[in-house]
Amino acid sequence: MSRLPTSRRRQSIWRLLDAAARWVVPSAMLAFGLFLLGLPFHIPGQALLRPAYAMGCVYFWSLFRPGSMPVPLTGLIGLLLDLMGVTPPGLWAVLLIVLQSATFISRRRLAPARFLVTWGVFTGFAAVASLLAWALQSGLALRLLPAWPVGLEILISAALYPSLAAVLVHVHRGPAAVELA
Repeated sequence: MSRLPTSRRRQSIWRLLDAAARWVVPSAMLAFGLFLLGLPFHIPGQALLRPAYAMGCVYFWSLFRPGSMPVPLTGLIGLLLDLMGVTPPGLWAVLLIVLQSATFISRRRLAPARFLVTWGVFTGFAAVASLLAWALQSGLALRLLPAWPVGLEILISAALYPSLAAVLVHVHRGPAAVELA
């Protein structure tokens, strides 16, 4: 019986499961974080944390590991976000996919950029997504909804991203590092 060359050897089932788990970590973190933010902790503005957290995760993983955040999964996460809040079904699904696409298009310039640049671009993307959500909800309600929640959501998104990015960088280099599998 001839042995296969080292490059063609079969991987053990444990190694395959480890690699698969590392690919699932970004999506699982996003879904679990949304689940935690959906629990009634009675934190003021807790509902505004969900879209900020989802946008931050989708932006980060689309920027640094786009393969681990497939578009259908992003749509499902957006649908989950819609069902947890009071937005029409599909609104955040579309907005998160648009955010993911915009991030992917600008990835080549953003990935090597300094953190302040990526943070500023995220803040801009989050502002556009939040304003689009407000405009679409106002259009569906056939009246202008109050604008202060949108401004607060943009501020929360901008303020949350640095600490969220620090945690996600740690996960990206540790438990989710596919190259270590």
